[in-house]
Amino acid sequence: MISPSVYFGIDSTIMFWRWRKKDTPVAYEEILLDSSNLPSFNRGRMEGRMELPIAIRNIGIVAAIFVIIAGWFFSKLFVLQIARGDEYYDISENNSIDETVIIAERGVIYDRNDELLAWNEPDKDGMYSFPVRAYTDRQGLGQLIGYVSYPLKDKKGFYYRTEYVGRNGVEASYNDILGGTNGEQLIETNAFSEVIGEHVVDLPTAGTEVRLSLDAKLSEAMYDIIATSTAQSGSRSGAAAIMDVHTGEIVGMTSFPSYDPEVMADGDDADLIAQYNTDDRFPFLNKVLAGAYTPGSIVKPFVAYAALTEGIISPDKIIVSTGEIVIPNPYNPSNPSIFRDWRVQGKMTMQEAIAYSSNVYFYTIGGGFGDQKGLGITKMDEYFARFGFGTTTGVNLANEQSGTVPSPAWKKELFDDDWRLGDTYYTAIGQYGWQVTPLQMLVAYGALANGGKLFVPHIEKGKMGTYRDLDLDPWALGIVREGMHMTTNYPGGTARSLEKKYVKVAAKSGTAELDFAKARLNTWAAGYWPYEDPQYAFIVLMENAPYSNRIGGTKLAGDILDWIHNNAPEYLGLEAVEE
Repeated sequence: MISPSVYFGIDSTIMFWRWRKKDTPVAYEEILLDSSNLPSFNRGRMEGRMELPIAIRNIGIVAAIFVIIAGWFFSKLFVLQIARGDEYYDISENNSIDETVIIAERGVIYDRNDELLAWNEPDKDGMYSFPVRAYTDRQGLGQLIGYVSYPLKDKKGFYYRTEYVGRNGVEASYNDILGGTNGEQLIETNAFSEVIGEHVVDLPTAGTEVRLSLDAKLSEAMYDIIATSTAQSGSRSGAAAIMDVHTGEIVGMTSFPSYDPEVMADGDDADLIAQYNTDDRFPFLNKVLAGAYTPGSIVKPFVAYAALTEGIISPDKIIVSTGEIVIPNPYNPSNPSIFRDWRVQGKMTMQEAIAYSSNVYFYTIGGGFGDQKGLGITKMDEYFARFGFGTTTGVNLANEQSGTVPSPAWKKELFDDDWRLGDTYYTAIGQYGWQVTPLQMLVAYGALANGGKLFVPHIEKGKMGTYRDLDLDPWALGIVREGMHMTTNYPGGTARSLEKKYVKVAAKSGTAELDFAKARLNTWAAGYWPYEDPQYAFIVLMENAPYSNRIGGTKLAGDILDWIHNNAPEYLGLEAVEE
């Protein structure tokens, strides 16, 4: 039986809840909840606690969030599957199967004796998936051989440069031949970008080998001789080349200083590359074909040939050099123009004038003096152009320069001034505005040697080069040749260091002043051998040497010939001596 107090408690509880919230229904267990027993409940086991119902408003918020998420999901699904389905399908296919190139192996480069100059090796550092370029350790061949830049990939691993790129020399000029044709392969990857298969579609075709006419050993010897001499003489730089006068093949070529092609191809030695770039001796410049220099007296044989052919002078006529020519000044008699010889030469014929390298003689036949008529600048220019001065030779190597031959038109354009007699005099001895490349002079001297064939020089072994026949007069040419031979063996000759017991040489020395103070000069040696039956023409340049220097181009040419005699006598028509 329930006591009245209990009834009273129940009634009070019911009235309290109705007063608190009249619309809230009261469950049966709530009625029976005895607040007096609360202290005995185990709170850790959640006894004595009621779960309140979730509010409708909260359910609505959660439902709205789910609706938004579902809407975003279905909108993305619509875009992926319907709106841009085809596009993403293609992307997914490309992600699983990629097309990539197989880099073709580059052709190798040999010298004339089958010595490797450039070849391919596996990349030991693992930076590249194709062979890297390796180069000879021989000195002085950098500008001729050149170097390459490698194929490159972007950050995603795709090639944006798929070819080796030749940057200089043979690597650049013969890039199409050396490069070959790339292949193609498909690479299959899974969802984790792991390669699961490789399928070759097209095999690569390796590049073609190139065999040069160049003798690497000879060229290195020339380089070493020039390097030693520049250190001793104070010259800034130098260059040398040798050409077969019957084929146009370059058998020796070097330019000092040079660079290491492998350093440039790898690109790792930043300090050395920076040193190359800041060197005022221009190690990247192939001075044989891309350097233009004042020639000085090595132009005199061509002036002599022109004077003989035009009938200006007999080779036996005596011209006397007292050390200078004095031209009266009608406007100021006390200030005549004086054109000096480099020494008092005395009496001389044309052959002796070539051997002595007399300035007075060539002033006279170039511009005229006294009773001797001169060629004049117009006629000289015709012959200079005939022998190829002022134009490129056409050699298949980059950056060849054309040079400059002084003329009235050139002076008017450059200085807006009229041509004068003194300009003709200086042009006749290779001074004033002259600029030539050593290769131009080599080809021109080759024409003197072979009877008038002006070759387009080349560097391909066994190739017969093209040439232009100058139709030279044999008699006039013979006089010039005789004078060049006397230069090497006649008392007073300026190239006596080229007088050799083992071969007869025809040559011409040259000394070109580079400033009015006569502080710096270029020294040259040009010619051919053997004198009786010419086979090879040569050119040697020592550039920007001090005036006091006594180691000239002819001294270097003599040292080169001595090396050839001892190490490569086949170029002299001799047999090697077995040790």
